[in-house]
Amino acid sequence: MTIRVLIVDDQVMVREGFSVLLNAMPDIEVVGEAVNGREAVGQVAALHPDVVLMDIRMPELNGIEATREIVAANADAKVLVLTTFDLDEYVYQALRAGASGFLLKDASARQLADGVRVVASGEALLAPTVTRRLITEFSKLSETPRAPAMARIGDLTERETEVLVLIAQGLSNAEIAEHLVVAESTIKTHVSRILVKLGLRDRTQAAVFAYEARLVTPG
Repeated sequence: MTIRVLIVDDQVMVREGFSVLLNAMPDIEVVGEAVNGREAVGQVAALHPDVVLMDIRMPELNGIEATREIVAANADAKVLVLTTFDLDEYVYQALRAGASGFLLKDASARQLADGVRVVASGEALLAPTVTRRLITEFSKLSETPRAPAMARIGDLTERETEVLVLIAQGLSNAEIAEHLVVAESTIKTHVSRILVKLGLRDRTQAAVFAYEARLVTPG
């Protein structure tokens, strides 16, 4: 099945470059482009892309607010944030707003395509060390656990809380299953229940939640 992608960036060369790279992939199709966040929100509603490659710093409506609006509209599209440097507080804010991960703009063609595929599959770009470093760095900005996060932890079972901590540490389902000595299908069930109970979209959101609830200590 072809993955439909919307590219959002205020720079023409960036949009055209990513379009060429992604359209060269047999399983990916660029279905549209947008020059700012406001246009992106409209394009998501009109084109129903699977993945949105979202720049952050744009005129009219930035990538953070656009991501928030797309998520609030319950769009099926997954947002993959584009940034020029990794330890960017705006990227962290975008993850909190509902983005499923991020890529550096100097990513190779293979990294870009693989990132799109990972996010489209319902997973999240959490595995790279830099993503965990980003979450760790900016979760330190809050001295105390966020109250909404603390309130929702009580909805989880002890095992679900354990799985959530391992997700935040960057483990895959297979690695969590091996760690807990259970079937991978059991972990998939736990993950699904965690996301539903906490009202989260994916594993990246779960990781951010775990850090902000201080289930995982930054450092």
